Amino acid sequence: MIIGGLQKTTLIDFPGKIAATIFISGCSFRCPWCYSPELVLPEKIKKHLYPVKSRKAGSPEAKFNGARIPEKYLFDFLKKRKGLLDGVCLTGGEPTIHKDLPNFIKKIKKLGYLVKIDTNGSNPEMLERLINEKLVDYVAMDIKAPKEKYEKLVGVKINIQKIQKSIDILKDGRVDYEFRSTIVPTVHTKEDVINMAKWIKGAKRYYLQNFRPEKTIDPKFEKIKPYPQEFLLEIQKAIAPFFEICQVR
Repeated sequence: MIIGGLQKTTLIDFPGKIAATIFISGCSFRCPWCYSPELVLPEKIKKHLYPVKSRKAGSPEAKFNGARIPEKYLFDFLKKRKGLLDGVCLTGGEPTIHKDLPNFIKKIKKLGYLVKIDTNGSNPEMLERLINEKLVDYVAMDIKAPKEKYEKLVGVKINIQKIQKSIDILKDGRVDYEFRSTIVPTVHTKEDVINMAKWIKGAKRYYLQNFRPEKTIDPKFEKIKPYPQEFLLEIQKAIAPFFEICQVR
């Protein structure tokens, strides 16, 4: 497992839990608005400049700044935080592309942690395995685009049926979950977002997230001005009846 970063404490990534977030390198998509090129693009993963996040400059974690984080260091950290953290979030990149993910999670679960995973839904077989083996407690899946625009917008050739299968697996309700979409000007129209919502209609939770013009895979997106909050709230009001919970965050 190529570990590209560690956020030692988060109160927002795992709903209702105090958690640490582990960033796993490698991804099956190339969304141009992605905020984490260091975790996605092979040439940047090799250089691996994604930092360990620490509150104190000069702390022991700093020696891994600019390098991959050894698993031993990660698990030593998790052992020390037992009783202080409730869970661990696994994000990326795309965690499900790694064949050793189940064994990696088993080591985390053995320490008594709850596990949340972020996924783009491209590997439903792995997703189903994790659920069947009770290795995940919460799943957040990104919906990138309306079905008919998916391949064009994520930047790679995909099998849309795999995305559909991941949606169906989560909606089956065997694990707690949410769907979410980052709404990007020049990429998503109001009609697009409504069509995305109709696609996953009946899901438990759907969150709309505003695009942030930070470092992106395609530098052109760093100059794009986000939609006004009122625009997202207007859409949220229109699609809220489709879901148990639908919010802008």
